[in-house]
Amino acid sequence: MHITECIVSAPGKAILHGEHAVVHGKVALAVSLNLRTFLRLLPNCTGKVCINLPNIHTFLSWDVTSLQSLLPDQADDLKNAKELDMDLVPKLRSFIGVADGITDTSTMAVLAFLYIYTSVFAESRELPGLTVSVWSELPTGAGLGSSWSGTYSQVERGGDAADKHMGLSGEKIIHGNPSGVDNAVSTWGGILRYHAGKITPLSRVPMLRILLTNTKVPRSTKVLVAGVKDKINKFPAVMNPVLESIDAVSCTCQQTLSEMATEPTPEHYDVLEELIDINQHHLNVIGVGHPSLDRLCQATLGLGLHSKLTGAGGGGCGITLLRPDTSSSVIQNAIQEVKDCGYDCWETSIGAPGVQHHSPSSMKEEVLQLLNSL
Repeated sequence: MHITECIVSAPGKAILHGEHAVVHGKVALAVSLNLRTFLRLLPNCTGKVCINLPNIHTFLSWDVTSLQSLLPDQADDLKNAKELDMDLVPKLRSFIGVADGITDTSTMAVLAFLYIYTSVFAESRELPGLTVSVWSELPTGAGLGSSWSGTYSQVERGGDAADKHMGLSGEKIIHGNPSGVDNAVSTWGGILRYHAGKITPLSRVPMLRILLTNTKVPRSTKVLVAGVKDKINKFPAVMNPVLESIDAVSCTCQQTLSEMATEPTPEHYDVLEELIDINQHHLNVIGVGHPSLDRLCQATLGLGLHSKLTGAGGGGCGITLLRPDTSSSVIQNAIQEVKDCGYDCWETSIGAPGVQHHSPSSMKEEVLQLLNSL
């Protein structure tokens, strides 16, 4: 397989509405986030495969000959597999010298990369010398991730169904049992409806400006999900109507976004703002709010802006909707207020394109410089 230099990017992901309720069969809306992860593939003649991941301070290289023994025996079976090759994963762990149970970010990223690298080239039985550099505008570990592993395999193999499974395999190594939403949002971009395991892209959606805030408060998604489940089991008559209401917020938002695709009006933005406020209250009721998120909501509401948590809650990230007529001074004041709380804040947009190829001339200069220096 001939490898040529290429640069691609994929958007991050956030949940607009429906987090936690989606676990209980309700509708969620996942959106692409125009803070992108960039991947550069560069063939080399050194006989090495090198991986540069500056966001997590990981720079490694291996002789391709040492990786040859890791190639799966049955390339055809692997190519069509929807499940992880459970023989390959322990081999890779042994190869990089990490025991089972070690799940730090760097280890899991390296495992995912080597799994995809050996799987993609299993059919040709020939591992090329390659330098792979990945750099992201997204904060690491905030639950906003691009599926860069999916991007890698789709670029290499043309994006057919087998490659989407390959991208999902990278996520399975990292997350265990992912929903597939991250992979789908990164691939397609835009806004996706997720319900009972079915992912449907919304056609013709508006691109909405937002502020994205990282409170930097660590949280455990697993613990938060378990807490919601306990509350539902304890108070089913109280909690089930809340989940139904969250479902209605997602569906009402979907309808509003569809209307906005043809002709957005100030009234549409009024509805979106009200839904954000309502859903934030829902999320507090089901127990996934946090004082850091309350501070974000209060700080932005003081400037007439509406915010909610996105993702697992309990800290983590929040989004703030910006209207088309929101003045730059209000936006700058909001960013400053949020930073004064000790949080990180970016102005960006949702509904951004999915995986994109880039020519070097079309790249932002600072991103190109960074990728070239790796």
